[in-house]
Formats: sequence, C-alpha cells, structure tokens
Amino acid sequence: MSDLPAGVERRTFDGRERLATEGEPVYGEPTDEGWRAWDARRSKLGAMLERGLDTTLQGGETVLYLGAAAGTTVSHVADFAGPTYAVEFAARPARDLLDAAEPRPNLFPLLKDARKPETYAHVVEPCDVIVQDVATRGQAKVANANATFLDEGGVLLAAIKARSEDVVANPSEVFERELDTLEAAYDVVATERLEPFHDDHLGVVARKR
Repeated sequence: MSDLPAGVERRTFDGRERLATEGEPVYGEPTDEGWRAWDARRSKLGAMLERGLDTTLQGGETVLYLGAAAGTTVSHVADFAGPTYAVEFAARPARDLLDAAEPRPNLFPLLKDARKPETYAHVVEPCDVIVQDVATRGQAKVANANATFLDEGGVLLAAIKARSEDVVANPSEVFERELDTLEAAYDVVATERLEPFHDDHLGVVARKR
C-alpha cells in the first residue's frame, strides 16, 4: 500500500477500516469526530488509493478536477488539497457541487465543459495535479487538452472508463488505445485496474512531458 497524502487517514466506521478525510459530509457518508468516510465504491480516486497506486499526492497541492459531478470525490480532495478547481458540465449535479463547496473556501466550482479548457483558462491557476473523472468518449484527448494547466512535472490522475469509450469493445483494448493517446502529452508512470470497486475502469498515473 502506497503512502496516503497528509489529511487522508484510515479510520474505523461501523466496524470497518476505511479511508477518511476531515470535513463536512456531502453524500450521506459515515462520520466520526469530524472525519468522513471516503467510499471507494463511489470514488475512482479513492479506489486508486485503495488499490495501492502511488498517486504522488502529499496534501496541499493545487488541483484541477475534471468531471466533478455532484462533488462526491472532489469534496474529499478539497479536504486535504490546496486550491481545487472543479469542472462540471451538467447543471443538475453542479447545483449539488455548489452545496459541497459552501463549507470549503478552497473549492471552486466551474460550470464548464472539460473538452473546452479555453473557456476556463482565465480562471484556473497553474496546477500540480489534474484529477480526471469524465464520462465521455475521448477521455485521453480531454486529459491532453488540459495538460497546459499543469506545471512542469505535474501529475495526471485519471480513471479511464472503458464503457464510456466503447460499450462492446474489450476493455483492455480500449485502455491500450487511450494510453497510447495520452503519450502525446504525458509519460505514463503506473496503471491499475480498479476492480472490485469499479468494473472496467483503469486508474492511471502520468507525468506531464
């Protein structure tokens, strides 16, 4: 198991050891003395940590989160990171994202399309980490388009969803194709399938070229 970033601990909830961050609850997760359980079955990044991927996260990083949805995972990230920019395209989950951001002054929701980084380039500062969790075709292309926000040597943490790319193709073939595309902007450092937490997903750690 790789080291956890500062601000992420393993704590016991309902008799079971789970990842946890310190902050206001967002999605009905168990809490204990200000700590909130981080459910890896509802979070690809949580699953990456549970699967032992070395995410390089230390705590305090400036983060660009692509595909923030209602804020389940990005709220945990904001609990231990520095400035956290949360990009979400759909209006309905974005309303829930606003609620998650209210008690987190470092979490900045952006109602934008991650496929169009030029629309938020004037807002987002240079970042240490991009976390990508978009459910769309061309996931690697989205990551490449947003690489411009990363400082030199910055890290991409991506969850590639095979079924978002092709519902009938062999997931391994989809992953290989997307990894090949990523190499236009990144050096892939590590990968790990995210079962049993998420079927047909690949966790990816990559560094900006």
